[in-house]
Amino acid sequence: MLTSEELIEALRRMDELIPNAASELQFDDPFHLLIAVILSAQTTDKAVNALAPALFERFPTAEAMAAVEPAEIEPYIQSIGLFRNKAKFLSGTARKIAYDFHGEVPHTRKELESLPGVGRKTASVVLSVAFDQPAIAVDTHVERVAKRLKIVPENATPRQVENILMEKLPEKMWSHAHQLLVLFGRYYCTAHSEACASFIDYEDVVAQYE
Repeated sequence: MLTSEELIEALRRMDELIPNAASELQFDDPFHLLIAVILSAQTTDKAVNALAPALFERFPTAEAMAAVEPAEIEPYIQSIGLFRNKAKFLSGTARKIAYDFHGEVPHTRKELESLPGVGRKTASVVLSVAFDQPAIAVDTHVERVAKRLKIVPENATPRQVENILMEKLPEKMWSHAHQLLVLFGRYYCTAHSEACASFIDYEDVVAQYE
């Protein structure tokens, strides 16, 4: 497994490959980001960005979305998978934010994870991207990269991947590391790529610290 020093060097090389790494979801405020992340489950950021303008023009706030039934949300998100379930999540989340949190997206993990459709990964993205709190969200890209580059064991669970990354990196690097790993997995170390290590000269990374 990569040491902390090797991981930091690997991330430095990813940073050169992907300058200014940031979330590719388009959003104007924390509520829009939260909704976009819920919608992004099992679909692409590109697909979510395509429907977002019409969705947020119709429902610009939690209060606006809370005022309608899920069936009224469905036409705006039917271009993505699981849209009926996601409409229920959006409705439930909007109502809880509107009624329990005074229309403001909560700033703590516990409160975020109390929202319908919000698990640990979604909460981590919102905490990191919207509120600039250190967090590492583990999606399929992060998990793939972490295992292929031998940052974590092959049998590690997503939570174990998160814990190992947090243990090996200083807290100030968590959020940026998440963005780098996501984009490296999305565009370089893809599910069908067999040359993940070559993009950052992996063998050279390891050799530096032998």
